[in-house]
Amino acid sequence: MSLFSGSAKPAVPEGLRVYAVGDVHGRVDLLDDLHARIRADLARRPADRVQLVYLGDYVDRGPDSPAVIDRLLAPPPRGWQRICLGGNHEDMMVKALADPEGEGPLWLMNGGLATVRAYMDEAGEAMGGDPVGGVTRLRTVLPAEHRAFLAGLRDTHRVGGYLFVHAGLRPGVPLEEQDPKEMRWIRRPFLNSDADFGAFVVHGHTITAKPEARRNRLGIDTGAFDSGVLTAVALEGTTRRFLATDGAPGFYS
Repeated sequence: MSLFSGSAKPAVPEGLRVYAVGDVHGRVDLLDDLHARIRADLARRPADRVQLVYLGDYVDRGPDSPAVIDRLLAPPPRGWQRICLGGNHEDMMVKALADPEGEGPLWLMNGGLATVRAYMDEAGEAMGGDPVGGVTRLRTVLPAEHRAFLAGLRDTHRVGGYLFVHAGLRPGVPLEEQDPKEMRWIRRPFLNSDADFGAFVVHGHTITAKPEARRNRLGIDTGAFDSGVLTAVALEGTTRRFLATDGAPGFYS
């Protein structure tokens, strides 16, 4: 069914609750807080089945990207399914690791320096005065399971009438023909479109002060690395509810 057919609202299957989580960007303190809020929400409102869908951008800007990935690699609570999508910052990190000299500078100036420092600190190695050289050294200290996590991130996840993606979709292009890079990087063509994408799109990537709902999409990147507000949306049936942290501002760049 098309998104705009009749009066039908997007819905998730009966008995399932989906929590979609916005961009974390190294703020493991906020991720732990949000997980606690989700557990409390489930204690108040039990659900038969639970999916946690993370919309990407786990690394960069904030101080503890390694710990964020550790949390996402840990076994989820019984009855929970975890789906991790890839963001543009994971894309930059993977490319920088493959080509430090060519791709490293772009990653470093977009928050990657904080990630390199965090991994070096964890490994007990000095960062030194050569950031690009630090990217090269990161290849030797990055845990194998973290490398596999980054390589295995999905571009989209579909549940009922919802489609989850990091940045968005190119209007007028069928889902199976979407460019994976655009799904992690696109902004204005998607944000300015009122097109029917065949599903209601839940995304991160573009920061707004509070969740931004439009007729065809919902953006939940509330700039956690800087604002201290990490947002999740709980989807059940045709209802939507928001959970958010109120942590300390980060002042990270």
